[in-house]
Amino acid sequence: MDRIKINNSYIEILEGDITEMDTDAIVNAANDRLIMGGGVAGAILKKGGNIIQEECNRIGGTYVGGAVITTGGKLKASYVIHAVGPRMGEGDEDNKLKMATLNSLKLADENHLKSIAFPAISTGIFGFPIDRCADIMLKTTIQYLKEGSSIEKVVFCLYGKRSFDTFKNALEKLKKEIDE
Repeated sequence: MDRIKINNSYIEILEGDITEMDTDAIVNAANDRLIMGGGVAGAILKKGGNIIQEECNRIGGTYVGGAVITTGGKLKASYVIHAVGPRMGEGDEDNKLKMATLNSLKLADENHLKSIAFPAISTGIFGFPIDRCADIMLKTTIQYLKEGSSIEKVVFCLYGKRSFDTFKNALEKLKKEIDE
């Protein structure tokens, strides 16, 4: 696990299963209709139960770059923040991923949550390159925490060694920039 401190908050990188995180919220890499099918969403639905999809159905959807919050159902996390990342090729992908990250952090703060765990949003079937994802999500989180937040811990819970290594290396590079 790699970790850095920003103000009164920590950013941690770890390899694991996001559905096992006991943070206040976990982030679902959602689609704009909030239909929980495969990938991260499918795993969250399977472990958390249908109540999560039922709440998503009531919300009805959100825009690319947006985020909404539901219960965590039977998960260890009390809440799921559904963040809609971009599909590669749709245009303005970097900014949309930045906004999905930022809106998730804002929702966590608005709901007085102290900890949140993110996956590598949009890097699965949406085809976003993992190295760009790591750079954008980490820079956005660092900037957000620098401006002041009541979030105490932001975890990037990565599935697989390649994703973990990519985020770890990106964080180490950003740590050097912060220290300079």
